[in-house]
Amino acid sequence: MSAVITTDRLTLRRIWLEDAPTITDLVNQPQIYRMVVSIPAHQTVSQTEDWIAKQPAGRATNTKHVLGIEKDKRLIGIVSGERKQANMPFNLGYWLAPSAWGNGVMTEAAGALIDWLRERGEQGFVSGYLVDNPASGRVLEKLKFMKADRRPIFCMGRGERVDHFNMARVG
Repeated sequence: MSAVITTDRLTLRRIWLEDAPTITDLVNQPQIYRMVVSIPAHQTVSQTEDWIAKQPAGRATNTKHVLGIEKDKRLIGIVSGERKQANMPFNLGYWLAPSAWGNGVMTEAAGALIDWLRERGEQGFVSGYLVDNPASGRVLEKLKFMKADRRPIFCMGRGERVDHFNMARVG
């Protein structure tokens, strides 16, 4: 994978161990960990470092592409395409610092990652959002995802099951 994807306003780049404190500070905000099913509340820098250390293996097998989102040379979020096996669709995941909400940043970042994956022949994408996070749903709708179903999913940050919309996009 190219180390960098650029858009008009953003730079998407690999994440490094040096990013762990910034990522940890951001994901420990309740506005983030309560809305992303895979982020625990009170994540430690050590947990973030362990997560970052696993990224190169996923890139090597084309199953995990996790990119930091930079605006004005400042890390403000993460966007990722992940899957269990190379023949499956990529699951689009993302989170963004609350200070960057409402400006189309995530739509731009996620769209750039999808375009990058499509240039490499990928056609199927899945994602989803917690029912009480409609802003995330609007991002996915702008990216041409359609609702597939609604079901409860365990949210690590809340420590409970929460209703979740699953969405899909072809092409």
